[in-house]
Amino acid sequence: MLETIIIIVFVLGYLGIAFEHSLKIDKLIPALIMMAVMWAIISYFDMTVFEIDTKNKELVPYKLKSIMNYFLGHTAEILIFLIGAMTIVETIDFFNGFATIKKLIKTKSKVRILWIICFLAFILSAIIDNLTATIVLITILQKLVQDKTLKLWYAGMIIVAANAGGAWSPIGDITTTMLWIGEKVTIPELIKYLIIPSLVCMIIPTYVASKYKIFQGDIVPPKSTEKENPYGSLILKIGLASIVFVPVFKILTQSETNPSGLPPYVGMMLSLAVVATIAEFFNYRLNSANSSTSVVNHSPVHHALTKIEMPSILFFLGILMAVGALEALGIVFGVGQWMVSTFENVDWVIFGGLDIVVFVLGFLSAAIDNVPLVAASMGMFGEVVDDPLWHGIAYAAGTGGSMIIIGSAAGVVAMGMEKIDFMWYLKKIAFLAFIGYIAGFITFILLRDLVLI
Repeated sequence: MLETIIIIVFVLGYLGIAFEHSLKIDKLIPALIMMAVMWAIISYFDMTVFEIDTKNKELVPYKLKSIMNYFLGHTAEILIFLIGAMTIVETIDFFNGFATIKKLIKTKSKVRILWIICFLAFILSAIIDNLTATIVLITILQKLVQDKTLKLWYAGMIIVAANAGGAWSPIGDITTTMLWIGEKVTIPELIKYLIIPSLVCMIIPTYVASKYKIFQGDIVPPKSTEKENPYGSLILKIGLASIVFVPVFKILTQSETNPSGLPPYVGMMLSLAVVATIAEFFNYRLNSANSSTSVVNHSPVHHALTKIEMPSILFFLGILMAVGALEALGIVFGVGQWMVSTFENVDWVIFGGLDIVVFVLGFLSAAIDNVPLVAASMGMFGEVVDDPLWHGIAYAAGTGGSMIIIGSAAGVVAMGMEKIDFMWYLKKIAFLAFIGYIAGFITFILLRDLVLI
């Protein structure tokens, strides 16, 4: 009974997020209310909470405060990482650094810009992760396109492309990182199995979108009053290099007692500190010389921190902690177990029972955060390292979230930066993400069977 009430609260909160424009309230409000009420019910009625025992594939009772601290810790890691990445991007923007990339996009053709942006998202997300790649590209997009509707379409396609690019890289998406650290996949096999399906997942929806009327013709470049900054190009290179350094830092901090290395947010904070120091020096030199290119007279990092999307940060806190409540009650794990028992012995054309489970997992990751879903799957399955099942889970969890805008970190941050309406995305972009997901998954199955033969 109480679990049903918890699910109802989650559904009502989800509807509040979906219809934020109709209700005239910001999405962070239902997200925070949903999170607080769900955990309050658990506490007041002293409901039993669990953690997943991955070795024995079962739920183990746990203390409420400890489990809350666990979920808050994981959520905080993502939020701190996000704040660091956004601050670096805004610091680059302080010096008008993205004008360098903007100059590389010389075409005015909407279709060509679509392909360029999608390929950039696909490649960058594999290098600097899909979340950071989305932040960088939407920042560039804001300077490149002035038509609001067109900008929303481009942002939607960036989400699809970035999630596809993050799926085949061990550092491209948090779920693939989890599988890599958990010794379920190795880098060479992950790339071998997923780079082609991920590419298909990006190319198919981009091709279909390129036929839409919205992408026909040329863009009208916005009138730019920004003056060129002598340090713009340099700070761009430093900023992007600092972001790329984050996964390197994680690898460098690995040891026998800590084989996974330090969490990515630690490296991001180090990178932010380095970029901020260099930015302060550059700004001091500009102000000392009374250069006309100096934008403002105060600290670049202080200016950057005032520009980041705090409502998106709080929304992220609410939605991740709310999903954490479902996971703590064992609901997510229970759904996974039910799926396995239902479909395990089913065979349909080229799909086996576990293929169907993985396929459905992609749809669930659009509605529920993919992190607890992957964590639950790691506890449900006992397949050996680099079994195709794990690569299928990496693909499904990484790309399935594109079908709903709050189904991925990239979608949430894009939603905040461009004020994308939940229902608009569902009507306009969800179908494109869906056909990309389907095409990529079928490609994965065919490639897997070809490799195994």
